[in-house]
Amino acid sequence: MGRPSCGVCVEAQSKYKCPTCFMPYCSLACFKNHREVPCTKPDLPEQKPETHLLSARSIRVDEESWVLQKDQFESIASSYEIRNTLKNDELCRIISNINSSTNAEDELDKALRDPAFREFSDKISCILNPGEQSEVIES
Repeated sequence: MGRPSCGVCVEAQSKYKCPTCFMPYCSLACFKNHREVPCTKPDLPEQKPETHLLSARSIRVDEESWVLQKDQFESIASSYEIRNTLKNDELCRIISNINSSTNAEDELDKALRDPAFREFSDKISCILNPGEQSEVIES
């Protein structure tokens, strides 16, 4: 399948795309002609939330302080170390088992016996409680 033709001169094959509207163009001259008229980003289709990820079970929390805040979730999600650790297929399977279990607490206790899961939970703990990390190292 060949490249699309230039969206400006419509003669040559395109080699590039406008970074704003993604219109194909073939040369710097065509790009300059295209930029004379302001362009906009194309509308992306609205993404529907994935409802299968939401848990239907009710969650009982004994201590309100155990509930993570949005910024704490963001810290975990933005951690390179956490994202890299989640590339481990076995760890993802363990987390999925906990999430889909009818007795998540028992499944979590079982998962904490696994060294990879324990390391993962320790990394999360260090992100959420950075002051406690130094205390553990000093002891």
